[in-house]
Amino acid sequence: MPFPLSNGEIYFLWWFIQGSIMSPSTRVRLWDAWGMCERHSWAFISVEAAFRQGYMHGPSILYEDLMNRAQALLSARSPLKPWRTMRRLREKRPCLMCEGGYGHHSQGVARPEIVQRGRDVSELRALALHTAPHWPKAVCGRCAGDDSAERCRRHLIEEVSRGIIRDLSPHIELVDNIARHLKAYSHSFRQEFQGTETTEDQAALISAVGWCSGWKTFLPIMAAPKSS
Repeated sequence: MPFPLSNGEIYFLWWFIQGSIMSPSTRVRLWDAWGMCERHSWAFISVEAAFRQGYMHGPSILYEDLMNRAQALLSARSPLKPWRTMRRLREKRPCLMCEGGYGHHSQGVARPEIVQRGRDVSELRALALHTAPHWPKAVCGRCAGDDSAERCRRHLIEEVSRGIIRDLSPHIELVDNIARHLKAYSHSFRQEFQGTETTEDQAALISAVGWCSGWKTFLPIMAAPKSS
């Protein structure tokens, strides 16, 4: 498995979910990098779920923004030159955690009980199991190593650039679907819309993280025995 997270990673994410994610400069960094790298995107979602008991308000706002951006870029494409759209889908800046030196062995000063809770993926697994009728339809075939035609952002860029994918229509449809349901999920945290989200809306957050950053980190978490 790619987890567990290091003390340094958990220490960073503990403070990140307390409010750093809402900083305008941080949000710009996250927009430019399409979130974070694959490891740290799923780490963020997992730690948020662990400490918020599955209340995923902050991530839903961030990924609604990212999927809206992807939707706008893909809908504005040139039908003759899809590679131009791919250039705009590339990250402009590195993952802010990687750039800060956070990784498998980074040190931090998080208390043992914080580290233990931060490493607990059970809330992420619970969300994924609850929404399992929906998010598997978005899993990238390249990440999963199967014959699925879906592609995450990174593999879509690669295959369009190599001329393997020429028709973006099914990929636009996937992004549109994720964006639509994620908007509904994000809005459900508002007082006037509480309780309006569906299971498919909740699943869109997992789909969005996978589309933006890749699935290879997440799939082993779901495949591992529950006690691990």
